[in-house]
Amino acid sequence: MRVSLFSPISLLRHLRSSIPPKRTFCATAPIRDSAQKPASPEESQPLIYPPPPSQHHNDLASFLTYLDKHSLDPTKTVHTGTLYEYTTISSLSRLGFSLQRVGGRSDCGIDLIGVWSLPPLSHQIRVLVQCKVRQRPGPQHVRELEGAFIGAPVGWRGRGVVGVLVTDQNATKGIRDAIGRSKWPMVFMSSSREGKLSQFLWNARAEEEGGLGELGVGMRHGESGEGDKEVVLMWKGRSIEFEEKGGHI
Repeated sequence: MRVSLFSPISLLRHLRSSIPPKRTFCATAPIRDSAQKPASPEESQPLIYPPPPSQHHNDLASFLTYLDKHSLDPTKTVHTGTLYEYTTISSLSRLGFSLQRVGGRSDCGIDLIGVWSLPPLSHQIRVLVQCKVRQRPGPQHVRELEGAFIGAPVGWRGRGVVGVLVTDQNATKGIRDAIGRSKWPMVFMSSSREGKLSQFLWNARAEEEGGLGELGVGMRHGESGEGDKEVVLMWKGRSIEFEEKGGHI
């Protein structure tokens, strides 16, 4: 298990500096061209998001402010999960994801919901996201994500929905095999607690449901040097340039 070298104070400072600029997003029905099959009833309706689980914070910046205001330690277990969810929202916005936190008693294991906008595609992919931090990923987490499809909110049911599992550790062979066998469209990502994405996997069902047949993954060097690499998404062998429209809803 990789141990973070960030102290509580330096972790807060690092996360503040990594927050991307505020972006806007309009949740509308996906845009389709004449060559695509007709949208299902679920896909053609505007997305209605459940109310946020907290009135005190709704994104990474406001949660960090909340921790500061109440002198709370972000490394404590009670805050780690929420911090990781907001960090995931922020980091995945750079890959075209627009997400909202929805955790609660009846969330069916779903932590985030939203859409994924890939520039080569003319439609948005609706996504259900589970975040696991400080847990070794295994087949049981794939089974949990499969159950999330059944209990998903209206608008995230039916065809064209992809489940995403995000953890702070790389996928084991067991989780790779479980995702590969699953009948549900799934993506797996490894993202550090500081929001650096180092692994991005998906199964054949995700290619079919999400139209990801031409998607590829590359690695690029980060700012800190030779050993610092992070994921780059590619389409037909070329890097995807994302527009400034992802982020928190």
